[in-house]
Amino acid sequence: MSGAEEPVNVSGDVSGFGRHVMGEGVDLSHGPILYMDDITVSFDGFRALNKLTLTVEAGELRCVIGPNGAGKTTMMDVITGKTRPDEGTAFFGQTIDLTRLTEPQIAHQGIGRKFQKPTVFENHSVFENLELAMKTDKTVWASVRAKLSREQLDRIADTLQLIKLNGEADRQAGLLSHGQKQWLEIGMLLMQEPRLLLLDEPVAGMTDEETERTAELFKSLAGERSVVVVEHDMEFIESIANIVTVLHEGSVLAEGTMDVVQNDERVIEVYLGR
Repeated sequence: MSGAEEPVNVSGDVSGFGRHVMGEGVDLSHGPILYMDDITVSFDGFRALNKLTLTVEAGELRCVIGPNGAGKTTMMDVITGKTRPDEGTAFFGQTIDLTRLTEPQIAHQGIGRKFQKPTVFENHSVFENLELAMKTDKTVWASVRAKLSREQLDRIADTLQLIKLNGEADRQAGLLSHGQKQWLEIGMLLMQEPRLLLLDEPVAGMTDEETERTAELFKSLAGERSVVVVEHDMEFIESIANIVTVLHEGSVLAEGTMDVVQNDERVIEVYLGR
């Protein structure tokens, strides 16, 4: 990687490389919402990603699977700006070059990421967690609730219903079950109005009932926004997947429907087993 980085234009200016970085919203007029081409990332000589190419369409629910060390986490790190690739390009829509933006800039553009372990404000209520997550001035959050507009209240109510916590609005988040905390964090991401959601092992540690309800939630999210799910629970993947991408040694090993992937000899050998 080069030592000096070019400054990033965040104004939406169409001059210079700025037109390839930030603009007014995500341009989906001529292609997918996420396009990664020949992305390579190395750590001390180890190639975590090796010419990875991946395309995710607008409104798609994409599942990504693969053995440990396949590059799944590094892929999400590149998309969210946590890791800069050594080579390759990554675009959000037609014009937003993810390799030139910081993590906060990428989040502001509409990419939300949920890690495996839920991170919520445990000493605050479910309602307050959603309120805090809303795009607003966080420095005055204590007085926000009294000043919420009808539209904002409706958004919180709609999100509570979507994540199946409408009966828990006043409950302290720390008292929720593991699965409910996962749903709450997803709701907090939704309050930021992302166009693309990245979800890392979202059903790990959930009960069977919570896993089933999470599958329903994810299927309801697809269409309005794009969702990329990284998960090891194959039964869960089978319940939600349209297209599955299998990573191995930093590259795409196979891609297709669940049936196609499950019957691919290479996938069976390196991941699924006999």
